[in-house]
Amino acid sequence: METRAGLDRINELGQRDHFLAVAITQRQSGEPAASVVNAGVIDHPVTGEPVVAFVARGRTAKLAHLRRTPHTTLVFRAEWEWIGVSGSVELAGPDDALEGIDAGRLRVLLRDIYHAAGGVHPDLEAYDREMVADRRTAVLITPERFTSNPAGGDHQEDA
Repeated sequence: METRAGLDRINELGQRDHFLAVAITQRQSGEPAASVVNAGVIDHPVTGEPVVAFVARGRTAKLAHLRRTPHTTLVFRAEWEWIGVSGSVELAGPDDALEGIDAGRLRVLLRDIYHAAGGVHPDLEAYDREMVADRRTAVLITPERFTSNPAGGDHQEDA
């Protein structure tokens, strides 16, 4: 599957189910760890290339896993349709410097990800304060591989 088609499919399924995705990271033992996140498609804040992104609370196992093994898979679904995207990860946050992202740009980036994942907040300044207090980090996934089932079918298509 071409990258643009995969990202379009993520947006379509995301809109149908609150942009919820299962994030798969790797524990130190090598076992997979799964969690549910809200994620969306944005342009990378430095390169401008499209990425899939979510915001992670600071000091979590998920971030420890991603720092050690900067690769993840996200699976979006709506009813019986689904698409997985796997790729390398970059982190941008108070504990994870990303060149070109200062505190002001991080504030905007976290808002951009929140909006791309369907978020609407009545008080963005309160949202910003919560992001700082929780040491939230932007997780940026460069799409390298898509896996899906075609339009609700029962077989898997690897791209």
